[in-house]
Amino acid sequence: MLSADALLKRISEEISLINIFTEPANLYAPVNYTLSRSGKRIRPLLTLAACQMFDEDIEPALPVALAYEIFHNFTLLHDDVMDKSEMRRGDPTVHKKWNANTAILSGDAMMIMAYNTLSKSKAEYLPKLLNMFNKTALEVCEGQQFDMDFETRNDVTIPEYLNMIRLKTSVLIAACLYSGAVCGGASDDYSKKLYQIGIDLGMAFQLQDDLLDTFGTSAQFGKRIGGDILEEKKTFLLLKAFEIGSTFQIERLNYALNSIELSEQDKIMFVKDIFEDLNIKDSTIAEIEKRHSAAIMQLAELDIPDGRKKILYWFADFLKNRNK
Repeated sequence: MLSADALLKRISEEISLINIFTEPANLYAPVNYTLSRSGKRIRPLLTLAACQMFDEDIEPALPVALAYEIFHNFTLLHDDVMDKSEMRRGDPTVHKKWNANTAILSGDAMMIMAYNTLSKSKAEYLPKLLNMFNKTALEVCEGQQFDMDFETRNDVTIPEYLNMIRLKTSVLIAACLYSGAVCGGASDDYSKKLYQIGIDLGMAFQLQDDLLDTFGTSAQFGKRIGGDILEEKKTFLLLKAFEIGSTFQIERLNYALNSIELSEQDKIMFVKDIFEDLNIKDSTIAEIEKRHSAAIMQLAELDIPDGRKKILYWFADFLKNRNK
């Protein structure tokens, strides 16, 4: 079995071999810029790791692993435009380096590239892989729309938020594990179990992302801290504060979020102080632990040698302890 480092090396090699056209430059240069930057490569790694849980030959899983990596990066181009994000992985976002129209069109090109890459999968696996890819792509769009809808709502509940991040983030990680298992020849039962493990890991991943946006550091996180607060995003942290805060604390929270007098930095610190008074960080960590434990329990129950689960155990621990 290949180690995580060996799989990541193979993924980087395969990404470098992707045929990205040179003309028109303003269409393809952003694609190359996006794919060449060293992200975590989590999704293709999980795809290959799931494959070799059932078969040490990872070749059948490479097209689908690359397809999900290209698709994921496509969504980031569009998300950054919608969120007006200026930094991604410590570098300017595509719409800042070029412009919004370029980011949208280059993202569209990446979506087509993702389908083209997926089509190179083994014919015997393609129906299941394509059904999962289509289902996941649509659910990611649904999650993004819920996220945008929540921006204008003041009655969002924590269950609604958790469903949104399941759609926006978790289903993609789950689909990678499912698809990797399919390429490894796993049964439907095992593929579906890995899908559920991916849902829980994805939920933990996004909750940790929300936590780092407020309690991380820009140097580690790769983008500005407090962006969710400035955008008044209905994160788990904010919704939990509204759920458990006193009337006075909720009034102060609303004042900070709606204030035109506070500077951006003061607004971030004001809200963060309320979060700290309410131990929101601990509440979020508890929710992350809940999802992490559920994934670990399901992984332990799989009748597969522990050595084949090693990368997934590593990933689960990485999720819990990551700072970027």
